[in-house]
Amino acid sequence: MDQRARLPASLPCANPTASLWQTPLADIADIQAPELPAVTDVVIVGSGITGAAIAWNLLSRAKSAGQQNHARLMNHATHQRVGARVLPPNRVVMLEARQACSGATGRNGGHTKAASYRSFLAHERALGSIEAACQIARMELANIREVHSFAKEHGIDCESRSCWTVDAIYDPDQWAHAHEAAEAMGKAMPGEDVSRYEFHTPEQVRERFHLEEGEVCGGISYEAGSISAYRFTIGVLKLCLDRGLSLETSTPATRISALEEADDEGHRWVVETPRGLIVAKEVVLATNGYTATVEPRFQGIIVPLRGQITAHRPGSGMPKDGLQMTYSFIYRDGYEYMVSKAEGSSHAGDIVMGGGLVKAPDLGLDEYGNSDDSTLNPVISKYLYGTTPRYFGSKKWGEDHPDGRVRKEWTGIMGFSPDGFPFVGEMPGRPGLWVSAGFQGHGMALCWLCGKALSEMMSGRDGEELRAWFPDAFRVSEERLLRRFDGVRHTPVDSRTEPRH
Repeated sequence: MDQRARLPASLPCANPTASLWQTPLADIADIQAPELPAVTDVVIVGSGITGAAIAWNLLSRAKSAGQQNHARLMNHATHQRVGARVLPPNRVVMLEARQACSGATGRNGGHTKAASYRSFLAHERALGSIEAACQIARMELANIREVHSFAKEHGIDCESRSCWTVDAIYDPDQWAHAHEAAEAMGKAMPGEDVSRYEFHTPEQVRERFHLEEGEVCGGISYEAGSISAYRFTIGVLKLCLDRGLSLETSTPATRISALEEADDEGHRWVVETPRGLIVAKEVVLATNGYTATVEPRFQGIIVPLRGQITAHRPGSGMPKDGLQMTYSFIYRDGYEYMVSKAEGSSHAGDIVMGGGLVKAPDLGLDEYGNSDDSTLNPVISKYLYGTTPRYFGSKKWGEDHPDGRVRKEWTGIMGFSPDGFPFVGEMPGRPGLWVSAGFQGHGMALCWLCGKALSEMMSGRDGEELRAWFPDAFRVSEERLLRRFDGVRHTPVDSRTEPRH
């Protein structure tokens, strides 16, 4: 694993596989200005949900400040410190190596799902605090709810659906862990929605969730949702464009360096791209699995991991109106996750199934350190192809669609950290260089509020109000940057090692 983690990070490849969500491409997929801006307040590297969230919060705060302090801002074309606070930027440039939202956000499985019970006990052990574990669980559910609420409030057409999910569990130890964790959460957060779980017997799993009983131990259901993260993020980026964002696609950041001394207006960073240089006051890395490409301190710390997903046309025996819940299938060493595309969406009823990593040789070892999303792993392809009739049973699945079972298959690059937490905050000893990355394949339950938290920090609002909901465990620190990645434990009960998040 150490050898895989040390593989040099690379920029996103030029010809990635196309996800179901990216068909058709958005009308801003290839947007860029005739000339790259030479000077700006903030450069955000990455146009996924994290970069979009940061841009939205910075630009919205700038707009609000402009309305309240028009005269003052007219005299300060770029933001300056005012007492203990920082005036928000009014110039934000976003760089994207490929097309807009072409990374992990536009290539995920469509889930907005926390599964907080699966990491709760590990978080309590790692952090030495049950309250710290509760804070993470609360933030995950709040993040999911805020994403769906934002889509509704702003009329973003993105297949947003709040619903319940079910985890079908096929391993006795995982089943016992689920009961232990749910009980602990109920005691720690009595009466809160975040600790609301329902358990189901094998017979109920078969009858209520259309699954084949097989070797299933039972099921656990709770609040979740599904969404086209691609269309959601494109919608947010369009809102940001209306507020003055300069979105520059096909413009990778190839090097970021600090000036020896900031100029009179506070510009201190130089971002190099194939289209020229940009001088900025602050730079934000919203680059997830690619972060080490532009910030070498993350080499071997945020490690790329390639995931694989298929979209299955529904079999003839599946419900005609689609499945009304989302699913995960949990076994000893790993899991699959599944979303049925909602009625009224493109390819309604299609079943999006992701996972299968541990079915590859050496439990998927060669997928670590792999940032090539232009190809597929044939072993995982074969495994994912067989998941739907296996989990639902051949009779309930029925005959494959006349056009074939798999409509589309793709890969995407996630980012994993040594301790299982994202890195959010300012880089130690590098003022003005910020990061929000390393989401462990769990971005739809974390990215939106991590982006909001980072924008608060950048605006000088890093006080008790933020610390009340944002976990200290997520913050960038020198100590965390000294750790080294030694693998991901995909399940809280792992046959290979002691449980670790």
